[in-house]
Amino acid sequence: MMIKGGTMTNQTARMNQAFIYVTSLFFAWGFITATLDTLVPLVKSVFTLSYSESLLTQFAFFLAYGVVSLPASSLVARKGSAASIIIALIAMMVGCLIFPLATYLRAYPLILIALFVLGSGITLLQVAANPLAAALGKPEKSHMRLVLSQAFNSFGTTIAPFIGARLLLSGGVFSGTQDEAALAESLHKVDTAYLLVAGALAVLTFGLWRVRSYLSTGALAADAAPHSPFEALKSRWAVAGALGIFLYVGAEVSVGSLIINFLVQTLGIAHEQAGTLLGYYWGGAMVGRFVGSALLARFRAGPLLAGAALIAGVLCVLVSQTGGNVAAAAVLSIGLFNSIMFPTIFTLTLERSTAPQASTSGLLCMAIVGGALLPQLVGQVADKVSLGIAFLVPAAAYLGIAFFASATSRKAPVAQAEPAQSLH
Repeated sequence: MMIKGGTMTNQTARMNQAFIYVTSLFFAWGFITATLDTLVPLVKSVFTLSYSESLLTQFAFFLAYGVVSLPASSLVARKGSAASIIIALIAMMVGCLIFPLATYLRAYPLILIALFVLGSGITLLQVAANPLAAALGKPEKSHMRLVLSQAFNSFGTTIAPFIGARLLLSGGVFSGTQDEAALAESLHKVDTAYLLVAGALAVLTFGLWRVRSYLSTGALAADAAPHSPFEALKSRWAVAGALGIFLYVGAEVSVGSLIINFLVQTLGIAHEQAGTLLGYYWGGAMVGRFVGSALLARFRAGPLLAGAALIAGVLCVLVSQTGGNVAAAAVLSIGLFNSIMFPTIFTLTLERSTAPQASTSGLLCMAIVGGALLPQLVGQVADKVSLGIAFLVPAAAYLGIAFFASATSRKAPVAQAEPAQSLH
């Protein structure tokens, strides 16, 4: 009996260790994704790019969601969670290691390739890791584990701008000169940042390899029937929800990508200081997730989503029509109201879609490609009109989300959906 008890204690300890490693994955992809917002102003200055050209960084990264989501689902089904996570981390390391070559050659297209590879690895990582966060432990505590893991994802997005600003947006081309030495210094900072990320990913990969036998807990069942996300196109609500996800991710990425340059322009502050302030945008999203969880427990999801989207839209209009401290406060406040949008759109859609849940989830995940496409439109408006007016594009996106949320109030759920595992 003592041996059995000791074995159970050892298994629990190893399972907890595996959960800690998986939760660190949520932190890692949140941190890396938010770091892109500090990379945008750097490449704009180093390569002398327009807004639309510099926002190709987001295009390359988020394009991976549209291209890789379906193959990633198939890979996880065939290889299992453990192998898929290791493959994802290796892909992310390869993406990071392309950066030194890109900066050595001073080739912006190579940076975009590196970001696509990095985004592809993160897409696979999300497909494989979300079920694991819920599965590694007692079933009755699955929701707690998933919320905890997502909280660490938000923590990663919150601290990334503070670290990224100090590492990428100080000195070099931001010191007031554009000579060869300044360019070389800024490019070296890019190398340093992504080599450090690659090193951290290597340590994480080694740790996960040690507990790989426990990661199989969250693997897809061998006899699970695969569903193509294109099956969901037969459901109006699945398509409407996918459009909602497309608009939300596009708006969130557009706003986050422009904040640094906007704060520099409207407040007259240094890029490093503006990058530090960006942390409050993502920090608002983190706080909003906890507050939103409490509100969703008491109020209907549809009206709450509509209210959040309308307020975010009004804030974007305020940013476009004002300046100074008012505009700065408004743009940083948008993150707070972004917080509940992705998971709420996700669950409202699953409840109303007549397509298989797996297909609907797959289509919603593919719609994250909005983070690649909408920022390009925003960049075009910023280049041809003004940076402030460009915020009217995400304002229109938030209006579309509010319309979707209002429509859900007139349509009852078709079935009781299983808890959705948010990928954002």
